Amino acid sequence: MDEERALYIVRAGEAGAIERVLRDYSDKHRATFKFEPTDEDKRKKLCEGIFKVLVKDVPTTCQVSCLEVLRILSRDKKILVPVTTKENMQILLRLAKLNELDDSLEKVSEFPVIVESLKCLCNIVFNSQMAQQLSLELNLAAKLCNLLRKCKDRKFINDIKCFDLRLLFVLSLLHTDIRSQLRYELQGLPLLTQILESAFSIKWTDEYESAIDHNGPPLSPQETDCAIEALKALFNVTVDSWKVHKESDSHQFRVMAAVLRHCLLIVGPTEDKTEELHSNAVNLLSNVPVSCLDVLICPLTHEETTHEATTLDELPGDKTAEKETVLKNNTMVYNGMNMEAIHVLLSFMEKRIDKGSSYREGLTPVLSLLTECSRAHRNIRKYLKDQVLPPLRDVTNRPEVGSTVRNKLVRLMTHVDLGVKQIAAEFLFVLCKERVDSLLKYTGYGNAAGLLAARGLLTGGRGDNWYSEDEDTDTEEYKNAKPNINLITGHLEEPMPNLIDEMTEEQKEYEAMKLVNMLDKLSREELLKPMGLKPDGTITPLEEALSQYSVIEETSSDTD
Repeated sequence: MDEERALYIVRAGEAGAIERVLRDYSDKHRATFKFEPTDEDKRKKLCEGIFKVLVKDVPTTCQVSCLEVLRILSRDKKILVPVTTKENMQILLRLAKLNELDDSLEKVSEFPVIVESLKCLCNIVFNSQMAQQLSLELNLAAKLCNLLRKCKDRKFINDIKCFDLRLLFVLSLLHTDIRSQLRYELQGLPLLTQILESAFSIKWTDEYESAIDHNGPPLSPQETDCAIEALKALFNVTVDSWKVHKESDSHQFRVMAAVLRHCLLIVGPTEDKTEELHSNAVNLLSNVPVSCLDVLICPLTHEETTHEATTLDELPGDKTAEKETVLKNNTMVYNGMNMEAIHVLLSFMEKRIDKGSSYREGLTPVLSLLTECSRAHRNIRKYLKDQVLPPLRDVTNRPEVGSTVRNKLVRLMTHVDLGVKQIAAEFLFVLCKERVDSLLKYTGYGNAAGLLAARGLLTGGRGDNWYSEDEDTDTEEYKNAKPNINLITGHLEEPMPNLIDEMTEEQKEYEAMKLVNMLDKLSREELLKPMGLKPDGTITPLEEALSQYSVIEETSSDTD
């Protein structure tokens, strides 16, 4: 009934009546996302009627009402086929100021029309394959970049930037060709990075360092939304950019990483918005070549260095490890380097663990990022090792029991999701410089068995990557407890009585044969398969492992 009345007025009424009836329809259906199938044909005709109004010379307020209803109707995929034509797309492009290269966006009264047109395009392009093909034909990505260049330094048109960026994200999400066009032809990487700089009001103090005001106000909701859309669009543009080919690429990625460092150190208007902002920054940092991530940390200034030395001298002299990290004016300092951004990433990771759900989508990106940073950059690895795996003192509890970051990560090593437990184990392994004995000290053999089996390191050794040779120092408490630590569980256990000591030789032989028979039965019924280690340390069926060792022994005998 609403569609029928609106259609009648749109077809026969004057601009004022059209505006009123469409405003009423918009107010009533603002939160409607599911439509009645019986009125589908009426909605199609209403869309066609709205486009006919939009080509006329009607007041701006009437255009806005038309576009608001069109945006609501475009949520229904079924009605878009007959209305998604090249002519109608061009009408929306004209209203969104996407066809005018030299227009300077001076008429503030037109801004609502531009914003609503962009919103309609977002819905139509996302929901219609025909619109996606027309977007390529009309070179929509280039037009969106031109509009961004008109308003990149103008803070009072954040809504236009926000929906321009959202449409750019949708296009680059649906078409891989557009990603390449944005990256190389349209120079999307520096353009979108500049949009972020503008949203964050960054003031550079050095080539890759920005001034951080810890006491400054949070980002406004509009700036936060604009930054989030820019981060999402940049993610698509850089999704295949893990390897740097040119020096200019390296510089641009370092600038972007510096902007993302600034992003991590500021807050949004609410805690949820801050988390969303940082989450998108983490996702984008995962696309940055690891060699460019060194800009996440930076040396201290002369004043900061002087203060750090004073602070260290004030700490107790016998706590060397604790003197490595100090807090100065909310700045995390380690080994003369500013570790604020890494500290934020670590806190973000812990919050995601504490949520207890959606680990694959929410946790693995930040864990993977911290792992790669630790593998490539020594200072980052040492700082994270100090925070996550501090020197062991109390080993009375199992490694997975407790509330420390180490305890939480060790629990993830036996998570049901294979991807989650692999990246958690990999992170701890890298912090231990890929040394098996060091990893087992912090996790126990049982928790680490999956990683070691996958890498062929069940018999010990170390991984393939090279790390500095600085040695871990065990505390006196750990040295004293070490002889009584259960290597499987990784914690101190009271000596257990040995029941075999109280058995006679006949009883021992009887129990041994009983165990052999039970294992043999399980093996024959294929409920259990005996496994052994191959010479390379990987697991294989026991028969195959024994045969390989036999071949090695025969070869050795022949050589002798």
